[in-house]
Amino acid sequence: MAEFLRTNGISDNLEELIVNSKERLFLVSPYLQIADSLKKLIKVRDSQSIDLRIIYRKDTKINAEDTSFLQELNNVSIFVCENLHAKCYLNENTAIIASMNLYQYSQQNNREMGIKVEKEKEPDLYNDIFKEVMILLQISPQLEFPAEKSKKDAFTASKKVPKKINKRHQKKDMGFCIRCGNDLNFNPKKPLCYKCFKSWEKYSDPEYTEKFCHACGTEYSSTVAKPVCYACYKKLGK
Repeated sequence: MAEFLRTNGISDNLEELIVNSKERLFLVSPYLQIADSLKKLIKVRDSQSIDLRIIYRKDTKINAEDTSFLQELNNVSIFVCENLHAKCYLNENTAIIASMNLYQYSQQNNREMGIKVEKEKEPDLYNDIFKEVMILLQISPQLEFPAEKSKKDAFTASKKVPKKINKRHQKKDMGFCIRCGNDLNFNPKKPLCYKCFKSWEKYSDPEYTEKFCHACGTEYSSTVAKPVCYACYKKLGK
């Protein structure tokens, strides 16, 4: 049975959901003003290279402090959704649907209600929530901040930039894992490295959105079914 949550229960369970995220963490909220306590937890998850995605409303303005925080994250993908009003937070085992935005004022001042769904207890309900979040991701453009993420560490910077200039990646037998971006033998039928494939295999969703083009390694909303960007697809077709 889904568990009913009041304001404090939503906040407590949201923190627990973030802490227990091992594979994915999806945060869906029209408005963002992330509490410092949650930022610390999110940053730890980010450092462990899980699939971290945030969806917020397209016409929302994010303050400078939260913009800076998001730019410091190395593995986050941010999406903007037209007319978003839903609030949903989930990892690979738990989903929370609530009236509360990911907004510090809401956590501290508003009276909120929500429910928590455990995949182990109610797999059908959890899967319905997960599928709806995936639809939101499919219809929402991915955000690129106007300023480059200059505060990325050197490893992340070297990971993305050389992919366009490293001559060995021009060879046809070289590719990239569409989830983590690491080097991989080029094979569109097997575009995931072994570690990422074992994670993907638990759900085996060929339409699940990943992060990189298998051919050129640039950031791209790829899938196992369509692992290369359009430009590479055209080149490969020749």
